[in-house]
Amino acid sequence: MAKRGNPHESADGNGRKAKERKFAKVPGKAQKAIFVEHARVLRSEVVFTGPLFRIVRDRIVEPGGHKNERDVIRHNGSVVILALDGSKNKKNPWIVMERQYRHAASQFLWELPAGKIDAGEAPLDAAKRELMEETGYRAKKWKPLLEYYPSPGFLGETMKVFLAEGLQAGEAQPEEDETIELRLVKLSEVLKMINKGIIKDGKTLSGVLFYARLKGK
Repeated sequence: MAKRGNPHESADGNGRKAKERKFAKVPGKAQKAIFVEHARVLRSEVVFTGPLFRIVRDRIVEPGGHKNERDVIRHNGSVVILALDGSKNKKNPWIVMERQYRHAASQFLWELPAGKIDAGEAPLDAAKRELMEETGYRAKKWKPLLEYYPSPGFLGETMKVFLAEGLQAGEAQPEEDETIELRLVKLSEVLKMINKGIIKDGKTLSGVLFYARLKGK
């Protein structure tokens, strides 16, 4: 009777069994172990300071040993709110969506409510404040959903996505420079907008698609 092998092992060229590696090596390139988790900063200077962020120019030694100069946008971080009204249909809830003009993108974008975290402010407090200011809604139930770096090549900002449920409508208090068109859109329709390329905002794509995956949509 043949002996059943370990499904996590495979035979090498000499007939010996070797455990399968979780990650494959890159063909044709020398592999170099990296034991340092962070870069060593040799010099750092602030080259720009604005109301929302500052730009820092760092001379560093990266974990792989290479010396580089990096310009990094430093930011307190942002919160994103996936606010749901599932009172009528929990499987296909209404999502609070915003449409506003974004000069950097030169177009109007459909987005989830979002905003920056003020200095010393807890992320959850920032999320509650931004939802109320931009939409007028308050939520009874809050839950962290996702955290990610939107563009880590040059941007140090992280975005924390919160799920907000049990909505209560109120009066919005947007900032003077904010002109926001507010809509409630069903989850199924938001997913159709994503599939058609209508929604192009990264935080909205990340938050909605992550939630839809959890719900098995």
